[in-house]
Amino acid sequence: MNLHRRSQRWAGIGVGLIVSAAGAALAAAPKPPPTAPTMAAVIADSVAADWRPLDPEQTLYLQLEGGRVILELAPQFAPAHVKNIKTLVRQRYFDGLKILRVQDNYVVQWGDPEAGNRDQARALGAAQPRLVPEFSIGYDAQSPFTRLPGTDGYAPVAGFAAGFAVGRDPASKQTWLAHCYGALGVGRDDAEDSGNGAELYVVIGHAPRHLDRNIAVVGRVVQGIEWLSALPRGSASMGFYAEPEQRIALHSIRLAADLPAAERVDLDILRTDTKTWNAWVESRRNRQESWFKRAAGFADLCNIPVPVRAHSAR
Repeated sequence: MNLHRRSQRWAGIGVGLIVSAAGAALAAAPKPPPTAPTMAAVIADSVAADWRPLDPEQTLYLQLEGGRVILELAPQFAPAHVKNIKTLVRQRYFDGLKILRVQDNYVVQWGDPEAGNRDQARALGAAQPRLVPEFSIGYDAQSPFTRLPGTDGYAPVAGFAAGFAVGRDPASKQTWLAHCYGALGVGRDDAEDSGNGAELYVVIGHAPRHLDRNIAVVGRVVQGIEWLSALPRGSASMGFYAEPEQRIALHSIRLAADLPAAERVDLDILRTDTKTWNAWVESRRNRQESWFKRAAGFADLCNIPVPVRAHSAR
């Protein structure tokens, strides 16, 4: 009986030592890092100062039969081309012209079907017929830029500036807009100065970054990309429409600043120079939604869309 009691006593001491040791181990163990926010949480936690209004003076409305495509111009990166495009728009140059090409996983392209016919081509009016190439532009240390973590195969450094995805070369101090989904570019011939903004395209497929620094990118779609990406594909070479009757008419292109306020769509763009933007990037690099079981730890430049929301959501 005494032996039994001693066994119980020692057993109790042993259990107590085990519990104490486990408790000490738990107390010494590092706390797990806090869970990073999801994309939805980042946007929900944002404040008014994290957003900027879309500038009507740099906003184009492309009207198709199906709906409106809203594009933001980027004069910081291609000032001469943007100026020429705005001149063409204000002259109603694009009204009634055609979508000539819809190449699957690549681009939608529009312009004057008779551009190569001197006698029938639509007049450019006050717009310049040729422009100095603006495939890239210089920058200095004060130029706004938020670097993207990780490497980029198409630029020494990649990140975001003024709300746009950009590449940078610190050696030459040049920067350029990247060919991400929705990018707005200026068509050209072989000559570097042959693009004037009269023929434009929008990327509707996997980012063709090999085009970077070979052509002027002047902006991007911020709303309504579906009206372009869902168009019938052209069956001729490079996605051009084989027959003239297959071409899709542009109803109009207008500058938002030229329209009455009641006809505008007021949008806000998430700024790319804030802590909220950094959290947004991290939420794309390491997805926190419950469906994801493994974090990628990486997102390429064109896999980080810049959020857009209605102005009244602020």
